[in-house]
Amino acid sequence: MIQHLVLLKFKPEVTPDQIDQIFTHLAELKHLIPGIIGFNGGPYSSPEGLNQGFTHGFIMTFETADHRDAYLPHPEHEKVKAMVLNYLDDLIAFDFDVSP
Repeated sequence: MIQHLVLLKFKPEVTPDQIDQIFTHLAELKHLIPGIIGFNGGPYSSPEGLNQGFTHGFIMTFETADHRDAYLPHPEHEKVKAMVLNYLDDLIAFDFDVSP
């Protein structure tokens, strides 16, 4: 199982409604692309203050690395990615394997 962790630093002018729409589109990918078995995300909520300006994040869970690899160039992912990138100052993507 692969965890795809993405941290998002939205531009200051991006509205809460726009962010909600982005997360709706991201969550919909679970129903459009085979092998996505989980999606969770939201705003930074820790009192530690170690987010370095990243305001939101999400974790997308893939059944296998092959499913993740098929997701990356998938047209539905590319469409959402192109939209999201217009609203960001920065992004970090970090994948890790949690298979037993």
